Amino acid sequence: MNQSPSTENPDFNDPLAVMRADHTRILEHCDILEKLVSHIAEKGVDEEARSSTAQALNFFATVAVKHQQDKEQNLFPLLNRQSLKLADIVYRLKREQSDLDNMWVEIQGALKTPATLKDNQAFSTQAEKFCDGYRRHIAYEEKELLGIAQHILSHRQLEELGDAMAKRRGVRR
Repeated sequence: MNQSPSTENPDFNDPLAVMRADHTRILEHCDILEKLVSHIAEKGVDEEARSSTAQALNFFATVAVKHQQDKEQNLFPLLNRQSLKLADIVYRLKREQSDLDNMWVEIQGALKTPATLKDNQAFSTQAEKFCDGYRRHIAYEEKELLGIAQHILSHRQLEELGDAMAKRRGVRR
């Protein structure tokens, strides 16, 4: 379970690469969540489990939230007006994200009391459903949205998107 998430941080001059790097880290944290279930079943709630739990809680409360804000507040408004196809893609992604957010609320509650995770089949099922949902969501977003965005957004729009993302994270450009 001692998996360290990626530390690769693309420059905000390529905001879509930053979003893809966030996706990689989200998937890595899903892997951590899934491994946590089996780790606790085998070894109980030891220091490694507590560390992984804290890491997942922190990640999904910070990086994942900023990633979603990047999309909701900056990227989606740019793309939503481009075409009906993109508006449909954005609508689907928002709906999926809402479902993922609702699942996270339940998982987060369980993670705050890690001792209850041992032999907790409901948590195991929730974590698996959450991670599978994120994998599908990210695959769809990267295939259907980010590729199109790369081609239709102007240099200025990408620069403004990068500026907004950097500002959200307190990074000076």
